[in-house]
Amino acid sequence: MVAALIDIYLDLAPVFLVINIFFAIGIVFLERKNPTAALGWILLLFVIPILGFVMYIIFGQNFYKKRIFRLKKEEDLYFQEILKRQKEELVNREILLPDSRLERFRPMISMLLENAMGYLTLDNSVGIFISGDKKFSSLLSEIRSAKHHIHMEYYIIRNDPLGAEIIDALTKKAREGVEVRLLVDALGGRAWSPGMLKEFKAAGGKVARFFPSLIPFLNLRVNYRNHRKIVIIDGKTGYIGGFNIGEEYLGKGPLGPWRDSALKITGTAALALQVRFIMDWNYASKDDIGFSEVYFPESESSGGVPVQIVSGGPDTRWNPVKESYLKLITLAQQTIYIQSPYFIPDESVLDALRIAALSGVDVRIIIPVKPDHPFVYWSSYSYIGDLLEAGVRAYTYDHGFIHAKTIVVDGLAGSVGSANWDVRSFRLNFEANAVIYHPECAGELHSIFLKDLTGSSEITLQKYRSRPAWLKIKESVSRLFSPLL
Repeated sequence: MVAALIDIYLDLAPVFLVINIFFAIGIVFLERKNPTAALGWILLLFVIPILGFVMYIIFGQNFYKKRIFRLKKEEDLYFQEILKRQKEELVNREILLPDSRLERFRPMISMLLENAMGYLTLDNSVGIFISGDKKFSSLLSEIRSAKHHIHMEYYIIRNDPLGAEIIDALTKKAREGVEVRLLVDALGGRAWSPGMLKEFKAAGGKVARFFPSLIPFLNLRVNYRNHRKIVIIDGKTGYIGGFNIGEEYLGKGPLGPWRDSALKITGTAALALQVRFIMDWNYASKDDIGFSEVYFPESESSGGVPVQIVSGGPDTRWNPVKESYLKLITLAQQTIYIQSPYFIPDESVLDALRIAALSGVDVRIIIPVKPDHPFVYWSSYSYIGDLLEAGVRAYTYDHGFIHAKTIVVDGLAGSVGSANWDVRSFRLNFEANAVIYHPECAGELHSIFLKDLTGSSEITLQKYRSRPAWLKIKESVSRLFSPLL
């Protein structure tokens, strides 16, 4: 049997090798991939022709990459005029930040305005969630109080008790006449049963799937997934963060207790989330909705937290999410605290963190102790090893699985959202983060990080260097292909 399989492989390999030559030409001349990723794919295509072919079809191809989120001309001109006016106000110091220590972040605010249409909103109240119980309790309460519309966008909505509870609450609001739109990524929502949304749709709820497969129940489009997790209710309240909808996000999955981060935002930043949702919805759905005033009510918030909503993905020329991380790192003077379940940074992020640590900034990173994707986990561990030599301190979170995607610098500014610190979030997925400039809110993120340290184990340089040979082999193999993830 084994001999027969080997013969089949040897017979087919030359055929796939010829096909892979054309893929390699496309990688070099058409796709403009990152050079490291391009070399990795070419190596895989020629060393393991059949497996390389299959992996490239699933993970590597750019056949569907395009700039898909373009505002209509009139809307684009409208938003460009608003952004132009705010840029002038920033330069002329007409926009007052709530603390003089935040002035150093003014260039970052301008950068995100220019590069990400990241309008700075100043009137927000922000609540921080680190447990699924409190986050979903708050979300369900807001859903039940909705009067006009509920716009919900998630990478994953499980067909489990929590997913059923959320869908049931949405269905009841749809029956009451509230406009309810539910957008889910087609890959993340692939496990939905046919009847899961039957009552929801019958009640008037609307559903769209992001980037569905051409073949039912078989989605090979692993790249360009909508990884965002945002909710907007009545244009007044928004949620953003790392939680998907499923029982594991309540700590009831195989990874045990779940530590994540999300924000509830009341104020004008909710309208920035609304813009993001409408653009995503109009791409994924035939039910095109415009930028009507009914979705953009006047803010009633009296909060004072400055927030920018930053979106990034393969539809942007540069990636504002990664650049927001880089800018926060370069502006730090005392501390940089990072949490991410997947830490596979590119050279620019590695260099920035190394330079910050060598400059005397206290740089600390928390990753999980339990891998949900072992290949990614061992890649992360190898990059952590590089940074330890520069003075970065790293930890594994021991009280379950940490899924938070956060950075906070100097207890003054920070970011919470869906974007991991990896190549996939930087280049291949559609992500959304909220950047906060506020001593109180950022100080809370700072305190949460320090509390998490008490439940973590430090990866010292000595400990890392004394790791066993089998672990070094895992790291080396995983890291070799990390640019392809």
